[in-house]
Amino acid sequence: MTTQLTKPVTKPAAKPSAKVHKPGTKKSTTIVVTGILVVAALYFLAPVYWVLVASTKSTADLFSTNGFAFAANFNLWNNLSQVLSYDNGIFVRWFLNSILYAGIGALLATYIAAAGGYALAKYQFRGNNLVFGIILGGVLVPGTATALPLFLLFSQMGLANTYWSVLLPSLVSPFGLFLCRIYAQATVDPALLEAARLDGAGEIRIFHTVGLRVLTPALVTVFLFQLVGVWNNYFLPLVMLSDTKLYPVTLGLNTWLSQVNRLPEFYQLTTGGVLLSIIPLAIAMVVLQRFWRGGLTEGSVK
Repeated sequence: MTTQLTKPVTKPAAKPSAKVHKPGTKKSTTIVVTGILVVAALYFLAPVYWVLVASTKSTADLFSTNGFAFAANFNLWNNLSQVLSYDNGIFVRWFLNSILYAGIGALLATYIAAAGGYALAKYQFRGNNLVFGIILGGVLVPGTATALPLFLLFSQMGLANTYWSVLLPSLVSPFGLFLCRIYAQATVDPALLEAARLDGAGEIRIFHTVGLRVLTPALVTVFLFQLVGVWNNYFLPLVMLSDTKLYPVTLGLNTWLSQVNRLPEFYQLTTGGVLLSIIPLAIAMVVLQRFWRGGLTEGSVK
């Protein structure tokens, strides 16, 4: 009887696994990126904080205390009360004018940009690229270069010094049309449009029920850019308007600021007015940012 000896099976020693490096986990990179973001945040938030602090001070405290420190006397509510009541509430009129110019102007400009961008992206016709190139050239033209020709044109039409002289130019957004065209090309599936056509939907209905829904993130971006641009616009109303009752907030506050040498109390009126003027933009950014953020990350995870 023989016994068969078997050699024990030994497993090969496991090789040490290479350390997997995840992007953004390097300590030096994290420190540098965080430092840059902190500096950028301070750059954008410091003026807002200064306005908030300055609006709580009287004219004397503005020049006798640190600009970034609150004064002993909290004068915010008194300042805001004076802003809203001065000259029979002219600031309220300016504020409503800005809402009209920026709100309605941005809304209609967004719709026009969406319709034009969608048409250029999804309909092929002769001269398509030429039209898009001309519109794209409008992005390169600054608004200050067209203000004087627009004034001469509106003067001949009898529209100067009216609401229309500021509202009509606000309806045009070459950048918005460019963005909507690019976004429509990337996100609006032709098969989806064909399916809607097979169901008997017309082109106008397809645009409103399918196109606008898909373009929502781009529309929010266009609306925010146009809202901020029109709200902060100063040169066009300066050229177009001579009646103070038609002024937007930007032009009205500059009118107050120009009188501080004669009447120093306009300092606190101006700072209080600036604080009130940034509230609508802050609300719009907070409310609409979720649509914006969703559009930026769309398609990143499937």
